[in-house]
Amino acid sequence: MALRRLYPEPGEVAVEDALAGLRLDERAPDGRPYVVDNMVSTADGRAAIDGHAGPIGDALDRALFLRLRTQADCILVGAGTLRAERYGHLVRDPELRAARVAEGLEPEPLACVLTRSLHVPWDTSLWTDPDSRVALYTSSPNNPPPCPANVTVHRMAEAELTVDRVLRSLRADHGIRSVLCEGGPTVNRQLLEAQALDELFLSVEPKLAGGGNGPTIVGAPPLSKPSRLELVSIHEGNGALFLRYRAPADG
Repeated sequence: MALRRLYPEPGEVAVEDALAGLRLDERAPDGRPYVVDNMVSTADGRAAIDGHAGPIGDALDRALFLRLRTQADCILVGAGTLRAERYGHLVRDPELRAARVAEGLEPEPLACVLTRSLHVPWDTSLWTDPDSRVALYTSSPNNPPPCPANVTVHRMAEAELTVDRVLRSLRADHGIRSVLCEGGPTVNRQLLEAQALDELFLSVEPKLAGGGNGPTIVGAPPLSKPSRLELVSIHEGNGALFLRYRAPADG
């Protein structure tokens, strides 16, 4: 599969080359990992259809979604997205695992899950595959059920279970220098409020969903101030736009 690069230098680029060699870990600030967010939306701004992001994209969007997982030490996801999309083992394809190794990363990324209640689908391969590695951050006093995955539990008081503290723990306790956040909107909002979102990869699909109350890529309530982004690149494929933005250091 190939993409048309529209900006900064027009041309054609293969999917595997469009998201390769990003070296996100080299951008890590002091005390926390470098954080990029990957989201998809319809042309009218909806981030989910019938409660799921999957129906918005197509095969090309899916390929880019998986390829971006070859660029980060850790995949961060909130409990709501974990339940809605039923996350499984993060990188199964041998080609993608080899791509991670070629980038200087572990074959399997660390999954970071934020859940206050421990109400997550424990029957998915994220938890049942012994190759899966998970850092579980929770304020629940309960313990997760026994599972074959390698799970490290970090328990925090409810008021202290914030994304900025989780990011600092990922750096200090797991040596994580780059994080790919895959949502959902609530986590995205927390990252923006904490000024901890460094980049946004946004796929805008040529679909209209309607539904004014449907979720957007950033959850309610409104941010205290709009967050300005700088355009890094634009690719096009199958009528969809694949945008990369960077958050200025001053917010």
